Amino acid sequence: YVGEVLIAFVRSLVKEFFVHARSRNYVSESEVCKLESMPLDFGDYHPLKPITVTESKTKKMNRKGSTSSTSSSSSSSMMDPLSSVLDGTDPLSLFAAAADPVTTAPPMDGARRKRDKDESSAVGSDFEPWSSKRGEILARYTTTEKLSIVSGKATTTGSAVSEKVRTRLEELDDLEEGSQKELLNLTQQDYMNRIEELNQSLKDAWSSDQKVKALKIVIQCSKLLSDTTVIQFYPSKFVLITDILDTFGKLVYERILSMCVDNRVSLPDNFSPESVNDTAKETCLNWFFKIASIRELIPRFYVEAAILKCNKFLSKTGISECLPRLTSMIRGIGDPLVAVYARAYLCRVGMEVAPQLKESLNKNFFDFLLTFKQIHGDTVQNQLVVQCVEIPLYLTLYSPAIDWILQCIAYHAPDVLLTEMMERCKKLGNNALLLNSVMSAFRAEFIAARSMDFIGMIKECDESGFPKHLLFRSLGLNLALADPPENDRLQILNEAWKVITKLKNPQDYINCAEVWVEYTCRHFTKREVNTVLADVIKHMTPDRAFEDAYPQEKFLPFLDMFQKESVRVEVCKCIMESFIKHQQESTKDPVILNALLHICKTMHDSVNALTLEDEKRTLAALINGFIKMVSFGRDFEQQLSFYVEARSMFCNLEPVLVQLIHSVNQLAMETRRVMKGNHSRKTAAFVRACVAFCFITIPSLSSIFTRLNLYLHSGQVALANQCLSQADAFFKAAVSLVPEVPKMISVDGKMRPSDAFLLEFLCNFFSTLLVVPDHPEQGVLFLVRGLLNVIQDYTWEDNSDDKVRIYTNVLHLLSAMTQEAYIYHVDKVDSNDALYGGDSKFLAEINKLSETVVSQILDHLKTLGKEESLKRQSQLALYFFNTILAHGDLRNNRLNQLSVNLWNLAQKHGFADTKTMVKTLEYIKRRSKQPEMSHFTELALRLPLQSRT
Repeated sequence: YVGEVLIAFVRSLVKEFFVHARSRNYVSESEVCKLESMPLDFGDYHPLKPITVTESKTKKMNRKGSTSSTSSSSSSSMMDPLSSVLDGTDPLSLFAAAADPVTTAPPMDGARRKRDKDESSAVGSDFEPWSSKRGEILARYTTTEKLSIVSGKATTTGSAVSEKVRTRLEELDDLEEGSQKELLNLTQQDYMNRIEELNQSLKDAWSSDQKVKALKIVIQCSKLLSDTTVIQFYPSKFVLITDILDTFGKLVYERILSMCVDNRVSLPDNFSPESVNDTAKETCLNWFFKIASIRELIPRFYVEAAILKCNKFLSKTGISECLPRLTSMIRGIGDPLVAVYARAYLCRVGMEVAPQLKESLNKNFFDFLLTFKQIHGDTVQNQLVVQCVEIPLYLTLYSPAIDWILQCIAYHAPDVLLTEMMERCKKLGNNALLLNSVMSAFRAEFIAARSMDFIGMIKECDESGFPKHLLFRSLGLNLALADPPENDRLQILNEAWKVITKLKNPQDYINCAEVWVEYTCRHFTKREVNTVLADVIKHMTPDRAFEDAYPQEKFLPFLDMFQKESVRVEVCKCIMESFIKHQQESTKDPVILNALLHICKTMHDSVNALTLEDEKRTLAALINGFIKMVSFGRDFEQQLSFYVEARSMFCNLEPVLVQLIHSVNQLAMETRRVMKGNHSRKTAAFVRACVAFCFITIPSLSSIFTRLNLYLHSGQVALANQCLSQADAFFKAAVSLVPEVPKMISVDGKMRPSDAFLLEFLCNFFSTLLVVPDHPEQGVLFLVRGLLNVIQDYTWEDNSDDKVRIYTNVLHLLSAMTQEAYIYHVDKVDSNDALYGGDSKFLAEINKLSETVVSQILDHLKTLGKEESLKRQSQLALYFFNTILAHGDLRNNRLNQLSVNLWNLAQKHGFADTKTMVKTLEYIKRRSKQPEMSHFTELALRLPLQSRT
């Protein structure tokens, strides 16, 4: 009841509100609101100056990539707060000092420190792991030939028990004396399935504590690597078998490591053999003794290599001693293909356990070079004849192994090693296979710097075994990553293209040409690029009857060769991404524009009803990126013509239409800037054309808030260019569109209420309406009245107060309209303050509107008198109070009383935010100390603060 009485009293004061609106002096208010400047003497202090870090008294471990372990002293007087509290030692250093045995160990000599640092180093993330290569090898090296595999006899539980009784040596002998059977006529898939079964059998045997059985499986699988009866499948077989070996090596290592656990504390990663207990060492030695008893070379080599890491449990020098011995063992393998893959596996294991031992890796590869002539021996040639395999195909089987070995050798190697490799290749007659692997392994910068030397070596290669065009492709891939010497660039292109253009096979040609097209684009002009593209078209177009009709520009005919739509769209996307990324300046080149418009049109036309929204956004972003890069300079009419053409071409992608509207608005404002706001007859007609473009484009958009915001933005542009009738048309269109706003809208794929978005838009709209002059043939404030009618008729949610918040913002607008001079203006546009000049009839119209608005606010406050909505009533009453405080002249007694009643209503039922009320009251007290604000002192005394209790 008290609330209703207060509201009734407030209603009686409505007419007083704008009659007594506070007169504003915006300039003086702006000065008062500015932050007070205070002189600040920095002295020696600066927030970016390094702080002093006190050196820890404990010794620190040097880590890879770290700088010196000591910190330099600083002359700054500032102290690190952590260091001062901890007396110069941080807790991490204290912990490290207590836990790290190095801190208490005696000083080491330089050689030992270096060795320990090397052994703790690991391969970095820039080293391509084997796991990234295995999939490509399995997909490339396939066969339709029938395969065979040796399989162990099935064992029952009883036989498994009997195995424990036998001696281990007898069990291994049993494996070699016929306890296995051979499975014949397996397809490639059957073979791979059987290998997977063996891998699983290994894990099952290990988990059931049948360690000898697990070893027998590994030996059995390793033996398969000596079989080259289906030679073209050998690289894939190597991948499959070594997966099992890797599993075995990991199981053995983890088994021994688990035996080193002492008092539930496992060994650190950089443990020393001295910290390994005798039981673990004995078990480790037992494994090596078992493997030493294997009679055949290949399984003995592979199984020992698989557990090479276990040498860490026995001796610090164990790995460095085993690697040369295993390298020498490979010399006993007669088949060069089997031998090279054995070397690849040793390099693979070596890089995992001791990447610093590069000498052994180098020796491994140089041993291979010494035996490389075996490839052309009678044994290999006879084997190829039997299997009907040509020498070029046979040589490709070596590529995965040689590439891997060279990758290991070249990792972080100096360029001197590349020079040595090139010399060895020359001694071998510039073997193409080796040369290709060298170019694939070493850093692109090293290869690019020696481009002419490599070209000379390529020209002298024997092409019978390994085609030269593959060598030029490998060279081109390096030159795509690093630039050759500038004086050599043209000669390099000429030498490469002489070979490429002679290729007859289209697939060989395009595989090589695609690499060198990029090189040409990077280093040469459009003339050379055009020449290269013309050659590509010549080779890749089956029917060249229409070749004479090609224009001088070769890019679009090149693009037309991609006939499949999905592929063509992907190509277009790649081209546009590259253009947007690398194009530094805007362009108006007609050739470029024609080509890129064609590409964008191709992307746009691929959109259909089934296209995903993400794909549409991607395509629209690429097209928009192109549109932003087009500029005709001061030729604004040509620029507008381009936008008109783009609108017709890309009408199905809404984000592109939005970008075009923004671009045209920007064009109109650029015209205004050039003319300094004084349009001539020609420029006035041009900006009206820009405005018309936007006005007819906006209705085609589907998003209603996009349309509303663009109507408002375009209306502001029209107003700034003195197109008053066009601005009115935009604003009227926005007003008429407000009733169509749905209650829920989709935001990022989720449905959300639209009230908050509508409130934000209307607040921006009110700010614009302040400076919009009234039309001479319309009523006073016709746009404001029309908008108020729309807001009144709009169906708001029952539990929403947004309508009242909008009305309160309208009061802010009407208050600003009563001022003699508005707070802001549009240049060369007379707003209502100039048109009406403070006319009393104009102010009376504002008062009528204000009375209507306040009545609506009070009606809403009355509806909130129920218990469940009292908190909302409190918030809105305080919101209305702040409006009067900011815009009303509170020297008027009745208006003063109105504000007091709203204050009391806000906290009557105990729902007011006490913190906000306190801050508001403090603000009023501060204002009372300003000139002409003494009446705020009395007001503050009339505003009590009530507690919730």
